[in-house]
Amino acid sequence: MKVTRHILLFVSLLALLLVTGAAQADNTFAVLTTAELKQLLDQGRKIMVVDARNPEEYQEVHIKNAINIPEKKFAENSGLLPTDKTQQIVFYCNGIKCGKSKKAAQKAIALGYTNIQIYAEGMPVWEEKGLPIYAGPDYEKKIETTKITPKALQALMESKADEVTVVDVRDLSEYQEGHIPGAINIPVADFAAQSHQLDKKKTIVVTCNSGGRSYNAYRKLMKLGYEKNTQAIFQDWKDQGLPVETAAN
Repeated sequence: MKVTRHILLFVSLLALLLVTGAAQADNTFAVLTTAELKQLLDQGRKIMVVDARNPEEYQEVHIKNAINIPEKKFAENSGLLPTDKTQQIVFYCNGIKCGKSKKAAQKAIALGYTNIQIYAEGMPVWEEKGLPIYAGPDYEKKIETTKITPKALQALMESKADEVTVVDVRDLSEYQEGHIPGAINIPVADFAAQSHQLDKKKTIVVTCNSGGRSYNAYRKLMKLGYEKNTQAIFQDWKDQGLPVETAAN
């Protein structure tokens, strides 16, 4: 009986060790905030920052002094990693819903690198905060947005309410004074940082008074990997006499 109890105890301890080891294997890198990465760079630490996005995105804009190792071409570019496998390496891509940085980090770990972190908020938030970047020749290139008329937007919201999210990107005070019924508020100044609220499977309609701020939000959506994006003008909505919701109603 004692032997059996010892065996059961041994098996239980072994199972606990295996579970603990698996948990450690799944948590082999830390996640840095924007402030933490900035602090590391400001301190002049010996750190390699790796952009895991594709070369076209990297050439348009990237964190200053970052190198590019596209996640899908990691193996052929892994020679760019430091020879010292204990050196700190931080991977980033296009925000918390972009999986490229995590996949690249896992590949680096598989190669024996031991000091790996992820900057999950990524390029859109770094850029939004006005932190140091390299901007390529196409950085200011104008994009064409897909626009929707007020009547078409109203019909879309009535017929496919579960498939669309309207985002008012003006300041909170403007939003409270009046907005499209059902719209949520994410001011453009913090749009990338708050984009985790948005479902990539839904159509995202960004709106502001005249189009300037919603254009900037639309551009951020594209960089964050959202594909079903539309722009609407709130002034046009009001001009057509459509319902307006305020903070009071």
